[in-house]
Amino acid sequence: MSNYKPPYTITSTILAQVSEISELISDIKHIEAKQITPKLRKKNLVRSITGSLQIEGNSFSEEKVTAVLDGKRVLGTLKEVEEVKGAIKAYESLENYDYTKLSDLLQSHKLMMDTLLNNAGNFRSGNVGVYGKDGVSHVAPPPYRVAELMGELFDWLAATNEHPLVVSSVFHYEFEFIHPFSDGNGRIGRLWQSVILIAYKDLFSYIPIESIVKENQQEYYAALEAAGSSGESTPFVEFMLGSILQSLKQFIKQNAESNQKSSLKSDQKILTQMKKNSKITIREICDSTGLSESGVKKIIKKLKDEGTLVRVGALKGGHWEVS
Repeated sequence: MSNYKPPYTITSTILAQVSEISELISDIKHIEAKQITPKLRKKNLVRSITGSLQIEGNSFSEEKVTAVLDGKRVLGTLKEVEEVKGAIKAYESLENYDYTKLSDLLQSHKLMMDTLLNNAGNFRSGNVGVYGKDGVSHVAPPPYRVAELMGELFDWLAATNEHPLVVSSVFHYEFEFIHPFSDGNGRIGRLWQSVILIAYKDLFSYIPIESIVKENQQEYYAALEAAGSSGESTPFVEFMLGSILQSLKQFIKQNAESNQKSSLKSDQKILTQMKKNSKITIREICDSTGLSESGVKKIIKKLKDEGTLVRVGALKGGHWEVS
């Protein structure tokens, strides 16, 4: 067990970001479990995979990635199709990895790159450089040091008491700095940050952070270069926490919009039944719409408060009037 600690500084920006993210996580906890459907999980899995692959130059859209996930044939180069299939395999095991085990990370690389590399799941044996807009922006450590550096990084990962939000971002940068594989480092770095975050809060299993990183791809690379120039991961940590923050805000907004659409559909279902039969009972509305009794009563109250619906007469013998 080494005493290695990656260099980074906890800035006021990082503290503020961690605080705001924690508040948003509390808000998301109030979202009913039934709203996190398999359909939503699949949609956000596709967004994660698409975003991460597009950063690496894969041209597949979310629609094409969905088609591959569904086992359908799509038009594209063999390399792009295999990249998508590999990413699907790696991401489908997202919640099964132990973020503290180097062996699990190696397995994720094997799943991700097996049909693309001869040495998938193994550290590189040659020197590599990371290219930026002005040429080589980073020369990775020599191959004979990779196993040692990755061992130290995972020792720190297992032992640190730092906040998991910070830890995930620091790890992501340090992993890219070491660049342990001959290819697939960006994809695995982003994947493993998600693995760490899911161990912290399982809601991150359906938050597609990678899609936000793709939307801010130039800033992502700039943060990596800034961290390299400063000799510590702080600029990159701030960028990634900002991306996590943006991802959570987007998820909350999309959920609110989805609820609003669902509510409008339910409102319309009930009003349609009342227009057909002004004397329809709540039980009959439940039977015809598939909504629960409590849900129907809640919507009727809302429609009454809005002035859209009026009850004329008693419950027995009366009728509904829709304005």
